[in-house]
Amino acid sequence: MSHPPPLTPQGATIVVESRNFNFSTQDSSATNPNASDSVRDSLVYSEKSELSRTGHTVVAVFLGVILLLGFISNFFVLLLFARFQVLRTPINLILLNISVSDMLVCIFGTPFSFAASLYGRWLIGDQGCKWYGFANTLFGIVSLVSLAVLSYERYSTILSYTKADPSDYKKAWLAIAGAWLYSLVWTMPPFFGWSSYGPEGPGTICSVQWHQRSSGNISYVTCLFIFCLLLPLLLMVICYGKILFFIRGVAKTNQLSAHRRETHVLVMVVSMVSCYLLCWMPYGVVALIATFGQVGLVGPTTSIVPSILAKSSTFLNPIIYILLNNQFYRCFLAFMSFGSEPTGSHTLCTLPSSRVTGPNGNSPFPRGAWYIPWYMQAPGQ
Repeated sequence: MSHPPPLTPQGATIVVESRNFNFSTQDSSATNPNASDSVRDSLVYSEKSELSRTGHTVVAVFLGVILLLGFISNFFVLLLFARFQVLRTPINLILLNISVSDMLVCIFGTPFSFAASLYGRWLIGDQGCKWYGFANTLFGIVSLVSLAVLSYERYSTILSYTKADPSDYKKAWLAIAGAWLYSLVWTMPPFFGWSSYGPEGPGTICSVQWHQRSSGNISYVTCLFIFCLLLPLLLMVICYGKILFFIRGVAKTNQLSAHRRETHVLVMVVSMVSCYLLCWMPYGVVALIATFGQVGLVGPTTSIVPSILAKSSTFLNPIIYILLNNQFYRCFLAFMSFGSEPTGSHTLCTLPSSRVTGPNGNSPFPRGAWYIPWYMQAPGQ
C-alpha cells in the first residue's frame, strides 16, 4: 500500500529532488520559482563547476594573495606620485595609467572572484557577471595597450635629438585617452550581440564566452587575440629591441659606464616582455583552444590557471615598471628614509640626459647625436 507524500504544517507537499550542485548553501532555492534571479544564476554557475571544495579554497588563497599584493603595490605607486612632484612627468603619466587600471582590477574585479571562490559559486547574478566580465576585460586591455604605448614613447624619446619637454603633457594625455578609447571599442561589442560575457572556468570568474562556437563569437575572439594581445606585444618587442640595439652600440664607445647601462636595460627589457608573456599569453592561447579546439578540451580546472596568471599582472607590473625605473627607484629610497625631494646625486628634475654617439663617433642609427634619457640609466648613476 502506497503512502501519500508528507505534508507541511501549511498542507503543501514536499517534493524531494536530488541535484549535484557543488556548493553548500541555497540548495532549496533551485526548486523555488520565487527565488531571486541572482540565486538562480549562482546555482547555474555552480552546477557547471568541476572544482572540489578544496580546489575552490586553493583558488581563493591565490586570488587573496594577488589582491593584497596588487592593492598594496599600486597604492604605493600612487602614493609616490602624490608625494614627489618630480615624478609627474609626461611619460610617467603612462606609468600612472597602468597603475590606475591595475588598481581598478583590484577594486572592481578580484574581490568578487575571491568571494565567489570562498563560497564555491558566483554571488552577484547574471548582470553582475556581465559587468564584471566587461570591467575586467576593459581594465586588462587598457593595461596591455598602455604597456605598448609606453614602449613606443621610450623608443621615440631615444630617437629624438633634444630632451623631451617636461611641461608638455598633451601627448601623454592623448595617449592615455587613446588607450581607454581603443579598449572600449573592443570591450563594448558583447553588449550589442558580438559575442557575450558570462561565467568562465569553475563559475567563479566571468569573462568573454570563449567556448561558444557561433561565427560571431569566433570572429570576436580572433580579433581580440590579434588586436589586443599580439599587436601590443609586437610593438613592445620592436621598440624595446631597437632600444637595446642602440644601447649596445653606445656601449662600444664607453666600455665602463655604457656597459652598466646596457646590462640594466637588458634586464628591464627581458623582464617586461617576459612578464607580458607569462601573464597574458597563456590566457590568450587557452581562449583560442577553447574557441577552435575540441569541445570540452579546456575544462574549468584548466582555464582557471591562465586567469590567475592574468590577474597576477596587477602586482607584477608595479614591480617591473616602477622598481626597475631609475627615477622611481630614487624616490622610493627617499620615501623609505622619510626624506624630501631627492637632492644631490639623487636630483631628478635637473638630471641631464647623456648625449652620446655610436661606434667611431657615429650614431648607431642613420642620423646625428642621441640622448640617453633618465629611465635608461642604471640605478646609482
